[in-house]
Amino acid sequence: MAFIGISGMQYSGASLSHHRILVAEDSNVFTSMISKRLKELFDIDVEICRSFEELELAYDKSSEKITLAISNINLPGAENGEALNYLVDLSIPTIVFTGTFQQTTRDQLLSKEIVDYILKDNIFAVDMLAESVCRFLTNHNHHVLIVDDSATARALLTTRLKRYNFRVSTAENGSAALALLKANPDIGLMITDYNMPDIDGFELTRRIRGTIGSHQLRIIGVSSSTDRLLSARFLKAGGNDFIMRPFIDEEFYCRVNQNLDTLTQIKTAQRRLTA
Repeated sequence: MAFIGISGMQYSGASLSHHRILVAEDSNVFTSMISKRLKELFDIDVEICRSFEELELAYDKSSEKITLAISNINLPGAENGEALNYLVDLSIPTIVFTGTFQQTTRDQLLSKEIVDYILKDNIFAVDMLAESVCRFLTNHNHHVLIVDDSATARALLTTRLKRYNFRVSTAENGSAALALLKANPDIGLMITDYNMPDIDGFELTRRIRGTIGSHQLRIIGVSSSTDRLLSARFLKAGGNDFIMRPFIDEEFYCRVNQNLDTLTQIKTAQRRLTA
């Protein structure tokens, strides 16, 4: 199975048909489009729930784990967002597919720690939804290392990344990061703070680049400093990207995806060259 998403994501691997996915949506047009596209791309047969009652029945009728839910904000019988709250309360990873969007709506959605939200306001909406589904179902293939001397910062980033289904390791300093990289060659992305006591982010990146290239490990630097030149210094040290704190969730996830997509594309090209 091969898939290339709108943003450049590439997936070539096993069928994703073993995942149980619920679609909580009352529009016949969108349920038809979603069902057809996910079946066509990933061989997934979704379960359609057109009302809150059907959603509750779908959960109660089977003990089989629900991998992911795709839900509108409002459903018949749940006109005030109860369906989404129901899914979140059950700890079911959820992608919101909605035509209603305002700043307050966005903030409320992200506060519920949903996986993603997709707007129905363009002709590519279903394809964007399919890509978001594919990312969630396959992100466990990516191992991400977080390096930060702040336990709070490590916990926040870990929560963010695990919400997207990534495998995550953490290091409290540069020395521990170097040891983890040596012990885990499958780590494909490192997100490192700049200001750390033993080895700062610049020096850590320089040491890593002495033995590990960008074709094996992508590095994103982060900082809460107001010094805009930090990004230039980090990139010159061998980093691939730089993000200023506080993060905007959508931008953070986009940067992570872009770097991992680039890594996937490089590895695919290498395999073709050696085949």
